[in-house]
Amino acid sequence: MTAIPSETPPLKLHTKLLYALGAVANAVKGRGLATFLMIFYNQVVGLPPATVSGVLMVALIFDAFVDPLVGQVSDNFRSKFGRRHPFMYAAALPVSVAYFLLWNPPGGWSDEAIVIWLVACLLTVRLFDTFFELPSSALAPELTRDYNERTSLISMRAFFTVVGGLGMTVAAYQYFLAENPDGSGGILARDGYLAYSAVSAILIFVVILVSTAGTHSRIPYLSQPPTRKITLKAMAREVAHTLNNRAFVIATLTGMFIAVAAGSKNGLEIYFALYFWELTQSQLAILTAVSVAGSLGGVLVAPHIARALGKKRGAILMFASALAVGITPITLRLIGLMPPNGTDLLFWILLTETFFNSGMAVATGVMLVSMVADVVEDAEVKTGRRSEGLLMSADNLFKKIVSGVGIFIAGAVLSMVSFPEGARRGGVDPEILQNMGLIYLPLVTLLYGMGIVCLSMFNIDKAKHEDNLRILDEAGAKATAVAQETRDADADILPGGATPPLGSKA
Repeated sequence: MTAIPSETPPLKLHTKLLYALGAVANAVKGRGLATFLMIFYNQVVGLPPATVSGVLMVALIFDAFVDPLVGQVSDNFRSKFGRRHPFMYAAALPVSVAYFLLWNPPGGWSDEAIVIWLVACLLTVRLFDTFFELPSSALAPELTRDYNERTSLISMRAFFTVVGGLGMTVAAYQYFLAENPDGSGGILARDGYLAYSAVSAILIFVVILVSTAGTHSRIPYLSQPPTRKITLKAMAREVAHTLNNRAFVIATLTGMFIAVAAGSKNGLEIYFALYFWELTQSQLAILTAVSVAGSLGGVLVAPHIARALGKKRGAILMFASALAVGITPITLRLIGLMPPNGTDLLFWILLTETFFNSGMAVATGVMLVSMVADVVEDAEVKTGRRSEGLLMSADNLFKKIVSGVGIFIAGAVLSMVSFPEGARRGGVDPEILQNMGLIYLPLVTLLYGMGIVCLSMFNIDKAKHEDNLRILDEAGAKATAVAQETRDADADILPGGATPPLGSKA
């Protein structure tokens, strides 16, 4: 049941900030896994890249199937702490401990034992991260129904995603995994990962508890599911009915293509930086800081672009621009038009590309998440049920499955080009690096291009969203009137269940 808008107090700034702060936990975890996990278990621990990417894909697929279960359960969960908060509180300790253990596998174990350790830790991290991130994301459509305020709230969450994820990455490059003057240490040395994982785990734990507590006061105004008994078969029918929504299918297909491309890009990003461009860790830290600045710019402009052009047109513009900017440096290198590695001009070109690509990519992401949030009311009009958790989880399910495929593709690319283990900057055969670029460019261009095509078919704009809200408000008012009539009729019944005889006065 949706809360009556007139009874819901305005969302205060500190509540918005504490809600948005929760994105830091997922960002620290997600950025760490995307940036360092492949190279840590491949180049530091010594597992083959195909093995590592295969484990990552399995973990993402496992996580993807857990998501709808958690989403559906949280949509229908009843407690004095509401539908979402019990799961969010429960996630804090296990996800933090598992994340710390992930980066500290025992020494002297066989490859098979290390793979089992990796799988166990990764599945635990994924499971309990879902316990927090999915219910937390599902709160956004409940916290505000306004078309534009929703985009602003998600922009704030994106801000903390950038600060948390990229900020911790800068700290890793510059402090925890810093390279020594003689070239030793760095991300290819195991020692620094202990402090990095400990600080990350503590940060994840604190952020989850603080953010969850920050929205605790809104529990009385959040939607509550009806009290009912439902069979698994009926639940499956409800799930199918809810997900049979054109806008949701289009948004999901868009996200799937993006996820495959992003999974491939993230898996290969550190290899391009260290070996293709031969950047130092200090330069990587600067690039990450510039990425933070560009991403924050994207967070700031996204609501304005969405308000001026609409979410769909704004997202398409930012999406296409980010793709064009992102593939330019590698394209120019392959045709011989980029400055040599180690030159200031090369680094400035990469800085410029990073700034604009990050900003436009984040602006696109903000608008895409806001568009999925708008599907909630569209689905409620058709089904009569609030299903934020299910919609968010199903969206994540397909994205995570194909993101796992993207990570697997990254490992396959490294295997195809015979990328060496224990590689050092400047010591990889140029032909291997060229082949890596030749495979990468058409792959990401095709995948991102298909995402843009799908996005162009999304059919919920501001007018459609406001029409959905009007229909829901009218239905809510009618239900309230019917309930009041029922109470009035019950009040006319005499004690003991007898009704007054005709012609008599009650």
